[in-house]
Amino acid sequence: MKLLFAGTPEFARIHLEALLAAPAHDVLAVLTQPDRPAGRGKRLSASPVKETASAAGVPVLQPPTLRDPSVQETLAAYAADVLIVVAYGLILPQAVLSLPARGCLNVHASLLPRWRGAAPIQRAIEAGDSVSGVTIMQMDAGLDTGAMLATASCPVDEETTAADLHDRLAALGPPLLLSVLADLPARQAAAAAQDDSAASYASKIDKAEAALDWTLPAVQLARQIRAFNPFPVCFTTLNGERLKVWHAVTATGPSGAPGTILAGDDSGLLVACGEGCLRLTELQFPGGRRLPVAELLRARADRLAPGTRFGTTPA
Repeated sequence: MKLLFAGTPEFARIHLEALLAAPAHDVLAVLTQPDRPAGRGKRLSASPVKETASAAGVPVLQPPTLRDPSVQETLAAYAADVLIVVAYGLILPQAVLSLPARGCLNVHASLLPRWRGAAPIQRAIEAGDSVSGVTIMQMDAGLDTGAMLATASCPVDEETTAADLHDRLAALGPPLLLSVLADLPARQAAAAAQDDSAASYASKIDKAEAALDWTLPAVQLARQIRAFNPFPVCFTTLNGERLKVWHAVTATGPSGAPGTILAGDDSGLLVACGEGCLRLTELQFPGGRRLPVAELLRARADRLAPGTRFGTTPA
């Protein structure tokens, strides 16, 4: 099958690799976001998808928009059977959706119609969902509203971080996509419409959301910490410094003012919340590495002593 592929981050790269390795498919060209400044030096950096496509000798297109008629003409010239879209990051206008002979398929990291939008992995964990998954969808002009061709699910437990769920879904998606492509006409004929009344929206992550509000219940804060690991990473403040919180679990303990360290040992720091307690087990001071609390207590016990109170306003 003649394919075009549109995607940008690591999640998309894994799907592109599977398509490149499949003898039944020919990836004619790849669309990805323009190179962006990255790292401390802010040098232009290629996306994971661009790196993989370039290494495989596949033409790479990086238009800033797909609404440009000249871009649409370029895509039309490939006469693709299908355009596969995985975490691309640009809106596909109807003119592009209509170009491939069998339309455009999207690999979405949720069990639609739950968590349409930009951050389905993080929002599922933040909401306390016990299950997530991947949906292969026939794209239409709406935001993740198209008919569903196939789904695959996986559990989400109280230890699952966004990084963990990303990897689980990245393992589910490629074989599901290949199975859909192998029987595409029948899958499209049997596609199931989404129940719009059951839809929820996974809004883009704002870095400001990572600030911990200790007046909230411990259960909610634990989910927030897992949802924003590895990005943007939750934080609190300690004596005017921003302290990253990489890992925490709910715990029982005495009551105290929200944000107050109640106890500390090799198992972590016990911190009072608006309801219940959190045990912080992995932290990162400014300029330092992320470390287990047990190691930090040996070096900074005075700064993390019981009675110390964390703030919520970044320095």
